[in-house]
Amino acid sequence: FSMHSVFRIGEVKQLNGNTRLWQVELALTSDNDPQLKQLTERIQEETQGATGWLRLGKLLIKMAQFNKADELYKILFKETTNQGEKSHLFHDLGYIKHNQARYTEALEYYEKSFEIYQKILPANHPDLATSYNNIGLMYQKMGKYSKALEYYEKSLEIYQKALPANHPDLATSYNNIGLVYDSMGEYSKALEYYEKSLEIYQKTLPANHPDLATSYSNIGLVYQKMGEYSKALEYYEKSLEIYQKALPANHPDLATSYNNIGLVYDSMGE
Repeated sequence: FSMHSVFRIGEVKQLNGNTRLWQVELALTSDNDPQLKQLTERIQEETQGATGWLRLGKLLIKMAQFNKADELYKILFKETTNQGEKSHLFHDLGYIKHNQARYTEALEYYEKSFEIYQKILPANHPDLATSYNNIGLMYQKMGKYSKALEYYEKSLEIYQKALPANHPDLATSYNNIGLVYDSMGEYSKALEYYEKSLEIYQKTLPANHPDLATSYSNIGLVYQKMGEYSKALEYYEKSLEIYQKALPANHPDLATSYNNIGLVYDSMGE
C-alpha cells in the first residue's frame, strides 16, 4: 500500500475454519468520498497548529496519548522564542497535566499561559476566555467551586461578546458552569446550563462527535443524582452509542460510559 491510503473495511471472514487466518475485503476510498472528506475536515479543524509538530501534538492529545504529547511539547517549548507559541504550548501542557489528574501542575501551566495572553491580547479576545475557562476547570477539579464559578463566568462573558451564539466554545462554557452547579448539588441549575450546551453541540457537531457524547453523559448524570433513572439511562445510552462509534475500543471515556450505566442499574436494583 502507498502511504496515506485509506480503505473502507468490507466483509471479514474466517478462512477454511482456520482460527488464525482471516480474509478482510478492503476497498480503496477515492479523494472525493463524502464521509472521508467530512472526517478529514473535522480532524484538520480539531488539530490546528502553525507547524506539523504542533498538529501532531494536538492529534496525540485527541487520541489520549498524553505521555507522548507531553514529551513532544517539552521539546517544542525549548525550541521556540515566540511568546504566542509559548502561550499555546503552556496551554496544551496544562491540558495534558489536567488529563493526567495532576491538577496543581496543570493550574501552573494554565496560569503561565494566561499571563502571556494578558500581555499580548485585547481584553475580549476568545483565547483569553479559554484561559479563564481552563483555570476555572482546575479550581473545580480541586473542589474550589466558588473560585471555579468566578473564572467560568469571566470566560462566558467574553465568549458571549466575541462569538456567534452557536459557537462550540460557548457550549463548552455553558457545560463547565453546569458541572460546577452539579458538584454543588444545584441540579436544576446544572440541567439548565447542560441543556444550553447540548443545544449548541447538536447544531454544530457531527452526530457521532465525542463532545456530544460527553454532553449526553453529563445530563444523564444529573438525572441519576435526581433519582430519575430511566431518564439517566436514556442519556447514558445515547452517549455510549456515540463513544462506541467514535473512540478506540480501549479509550478511558468508554470505560466511564460503561461504568455510569452500571451505576444506574445498580441503583435500580438490577
